[in-house]
Formats: sequence, structure tokens, C-alpha cells
Amino acid sequence: MSSIRVSIKHAGKTFEDLQLDTAKPGAAFKQTIYEKTGVPLDRMKVMIKGGTLKDNTDWGKVGVKDVRMLLGRITIWLIWATYGHHGGIYVTQGQTFTVIGAAGELPKPPSVPVVFLEDMDDAQLASALNVPVGLQNLGNTCYMNATIQALRSIPELRSGLQSYTPSPANPAQLSGDISGALTLALGSLYEDMSKTSEPFPPIHFLQLLRQANPQFAEMARSGHGYAQQDADECWSQIVSSIGSGGLGRELGGWTNKFLAGEMKTLSVALLTIHLPQHFDRAEPFGNRLTCDDAPEEPPSVTHEKIMKLQCNISMSTNYMHTGIMDSLDQKISKNSPSLGREATYSQHSRVSRLPSNLTVHMVRFYWRRDIDKKAKIMRKVKFPFTFDVVAEGIVTQELQKKLAPVNGRLKEIERERMERRKVRRRIKIAKKEKEDDVEMADASTSTAGAQGAPTTTAPPVAVVPGDLPDEKDARKREVEELMALVDPTLKEDVGANVSGVYELCAIVTHKGASADGGHYIAWVRKDELQPTPSDAVDTADDEWFKFDDDKVSIVKQDKIAQLDGGGEDSTAYILLYRTKSLE
Repeated sequence: MSSIRVSIKHAGKTFEDLQLDTAKPGAAFKQTIYEKTGVPLDRMKVMIKGGTLKDNTDWGKVGVKDVRMLLGRITIWLIWATYGHHGGIYVTQGQTFTVIGAAGELPKPPSVPVVFLEDMDDAQLASALNVPVGLQNLGNTCYMNATIQALRSIPELRSGLQSYTPSPANPAQLSGDISGALTLALGSLYEDMSKTSEPFPPIHFLQLLRQANPQFAEMARSGHGYAQQDADECWSQIVSSIGSGGLGRELGGWTNKFLAGEMKTLSVALLTIHLPQHFDRAEPFGNRLTCDDAPEEPPSVTHEKIMKLQCNISMSTNYMHTGIMDSLDQKISKNSPSLGREATYSQHSRVSRLPSNLTVHMVRFYWRRDIDKKAKIMRKVKFPFTFDVVAEGIVTQELQKKLAPVNGRLKEIERERMERRKVRRRIKIAKKEKEDDVEMADASTSTAGAQGAPTTTAPPVAVVPGDLPDEKDARKREVEELMALVDPTLKEDVGANVSGVYELCAIVTHKGASADGGHYIAWVRKDELQPTPSDAVDTADDEWFKFDDDKVSIVKQDKIAQLDGGGEDSTAYILLYRTKSLE
């Protein structure tokens, strides 16, 4: 039997016939004691051999001998026995535990019956754990579900949709504004998802998405149901509709401010190349190649808005940043106005504006002419959790100069914060060890005093914090210092990244070998949907939500690092990076 009857002593009173379930951790027994004595859990100490009962104590590993101890004026009897053929230690029937701690008001009976996590259904578990809801699959709609969940991680999008109204001033035009209707439906969908713990069916949004983009209404070749679609195309269409729908029009457009960057591209005719003569190190794009056959043709420079960075994947691509650089520096064929024929041009592009939310598209699908269908590149490509675009040479030299002061100082501050975090962790451990030593010393002193032996007190554990400042004050000073370094033009640019450093916040993965099939899943960092308190400076951001249609679970960051490809399992396809906070 895992449940036995025991007794407890507290403040001179004995409480008998308490149920102790040895299959559950110590926290469950503490809750039982609280209901009897009214001693709050944070002030309660239950004496066992070697110290006090911990919340995660495993009863099967607790081992003590028959001991009689005196603690203050309370006589403590701890009776333990060893049983079993395998050397296991078990708590005996009728054993008495001593509880130390001042009692408060006795707890009132719960208004609803207590239900343990293992007895809850999915809806109850989602509510108790505060897990966001999933979306029902309405027939090969995992591509849309994953996209919606990943976009939801953008706080500016959530707040903007809450106050959104379609743009036409004439109400009669609303019926024809499909982009506005789709944007409004996205806001309503997010609101409905926040009000339930059951998987939600995005029927209305799907209908409008197919109305705005008929390609998503394509039927499967088998004739049964709808066809699987590309999550990247869905992402692009939703973002485009948000932009056309007028979200954030008072700021100049939400997508223009928070999701769009600007690309500066230099195109140079490339026929016969002499690098030593024509390599211009002052060129902001890096290599500048000129044409000896047409020296009079000047390079063309263009500026364009971009919604994502492309990561091209070749046989030599092992890291995301190298794939991005391959897409920025490439050769193209186009008509030469000076030669009057097709010529090869060397094209060099760099980002001249960084948005606060940066999308990276892993180009894993391509068209194979030999089989006349799309194929998937399953090569393993590592991606970073912290992405420094300045260090990787992705931005123009002009923008690099603006970002450099904050970029360099932020890295230094992050190292200083890490050192302070390590010191606080060591102090916390030392303080805990000191408290445990004092408790054991007090218990030993009481026992020795009762037997007439001389008493001794254990020496205190010295904890020297050094010059460790208050973390809130330190963070405040650091933010002020960083803000003073921000370039004035970047400070005025609402929605722009001011440091060039990003943190990974969401991923859409594709599972399977077929480009026209497979399964899409969204992965969102937990603190993007459930922000940690501002004073929780040591809280680790290593938990992520996994949105597999209607199934939502929590995974560790180690699992996210395994989404880099190399097989048919879930592989990173769309990565959403968010500006690293200065706080």
C-alpha cells in the first residue's frame, strides 16, 4: 500500500490519522499538514532525518534510524524502520512527524473539489497550466494553423489588432475590402483564442483566406478534401493582407514599420573581371566587379522593401548566415543596355533598414524539372538563437556605423549581467546551505543538551556578495546608457531595430519528405505569449510552446535546437527573430 496513516505534532498538539501517500512527493504531505494545522507552506518545516522535508522528497529514499531528539521545548519522536528484500526504506504505520512553524488562519474548504493534474482532461490541464489553445485542423490546414500561431508571438501585432478598424471611410466599401475583412478576422480569432481553453476552429478566417487567395481552396489530387499548401506562401499572403488592410495606418503601416526592412542592391555588369584593378574596398556592399568590355556602363543601385531574408541552401550550406549571404551576393542574367544583349551581372545586396521583427525563410523547396514537381532540401542547417546581423555583415556600412555603438556596448552589458547572475546563484546556494546547517545544528544541540552533553553551535557559512549592485537599479542605468548611444535617426524610426541583435522567438517547421504533403508545426518561445514579470531577472527563457494543430505542449530549448534538419522529422522552415530587448 502506498497510503499509510501517520501522526504529526505541532505546538504541543498531536494530530492523528493523517493519510500519507508515499507515491507522491513531499509537497502533497505538506498540503495535508497545512489543512490540519494552518501553518503556511512557506513557513512550514517538517523534520526528517538529515534536515527538513523538501517539496520533491522521494519517500522511498528517506532513511533514518530510531532517533529521539529535543528541539527547543518540544520533544520529537521520529520512528523509522527498514523493510523489504531490496534494501528499500519505508515509513512505518503510525509514525509521528514534528512540524515547526507559526500557524495562520486555518484554510477554508475549497469552493470546488480539488483535482490533481494527472486526473484532469486536456481542457482542465490547459487552464491550470495556463497553456495557450491550439487550432483545429479543418482538412490539411496545418500550414495556416502554424502560421497563425507563429504570428501571434508578435506583441505589436496583437496590440494593433485589438484597436483595428478597416480603412475605407465609406462603409459601403467595406464589403469589397477583403484585406480589411481578413485583418479584422485575425484580430477576432486571437481574441476568441484567449477566451477558451478548448481547441478553436478557425472557420471564418479560413473562409476569408480562401476568398482572398483562391490558391488555398485547391482540392487534393486524390479528389478527397483540400490540398496541402505552403506555409511560406500563407505567411506572405496574411502579412500582405494586413498591410493592405490598413493596420497601423497612423504609423505609416504596421507591416512597413514592424516587419519590413529595406534592401539596397548594387548590380554590376560582369564579363571579364580583374579583381586587383577594380576591387573597391570603400564600396558598402563589399566586392565591386566592373566590366572591361563595357566600362562605360555604370553600376545600378536600387532600393526595395523586403518582408523576409532568404536563406539559400546548397551542398555547402551548414549555417543560416552563410545561406543568407549566398542570397545577397549572386550572379544574374539580364539585358545590358550598353551591349544590347544578355549579360551576366554580379548583384550585391545589403540591408539598409532592420525591422523589429525579422523573418528568415529557409528555401527548402525547389522545382525539379526531371520529375516535374517540387522537391524538398533536407540538409541540416544550423540556426542561432541570438542573431547578430552586424557581425555577420548583412547590413550596409552606413547602417553598421549607426548600430555599432549600441551593438558593442549591449554585448558587454550582457556579459556583465551573466556574471551578476552567476554571483546571485552562488549566493542563493550558499544561503540555503547555511540555513540547512543551522537547522541541523539546532537539532543536534537540543539532542546533546537533553543527554547532558556539552552543546556546540555550527559556525555560520560566510557569504560575501562583494560589490553586487541591486539588479533593478543596474538594469535601469544600463538601459539609460544604451538609449543614449542610439543613433537619432534610428530613434525616430518607429519599429526599427537599434542594435542589430535579434533573439529567436518563433519557428514554423515542416515534417516529411514531400513538398506537397507533410505536416507543419509552430514553436513559440513561452515568454513571448506569457511575459515574465519585470522583476524576474533570473528567469530562464528555455521553455517553448509546441503548437501541433489542436495539441499544445511545452518543450525545452534543447528540442528547438534539433529542428535544424537532416531528415524527415520537423525541420525549420520559417524563423521569426525579434529585436533583443535592451532591458
